[in-house]
Amino acid sequence: MNRRRVGADKECLAAAFLESRGVSILERNYRSRSGEIDLVGRDGEYLVFIEVKYRAGVRMGHPEEAVGYAKQKQICRVADYYRLVRQLPVQTAIRYDVVAIEGEEIRWVKNAFPHHYR
Repeated sequence: MNRRRVGADKECLAAAFLESRGVSILERNYRSRSGEIDLVGRDGEYLVFIEVKYRAGVRMGHPEEAVGYAKQKQICRVADYYRLVRQLPVQTAIRYDVVAIEGEEIRWVKNAFPHHYR
């Protein structure tokens, strides 16, 4: 199985996991010129931008560790564009989450990082 297919499968797994916990998935693989956000969802009052990371084991580190500062900034830029295009109010409550999949274990890190301004 190729990496792209594995990634798509893990994103589907993450989406199902989140939905089972009350998150409504609004978008999958939202793309802009600045990059991509794996999942966009609604969790109560929050519009949630979700990065999904998978590792088969810890040899390469834990999956959530792969969401470094540069990746966070990229996600924030795409989230800003998403809100602009959707004409969402500035005061819309947002959150950045990471779903880390390590082997068969799934961890949901809510509010994994703050919004990074340009």
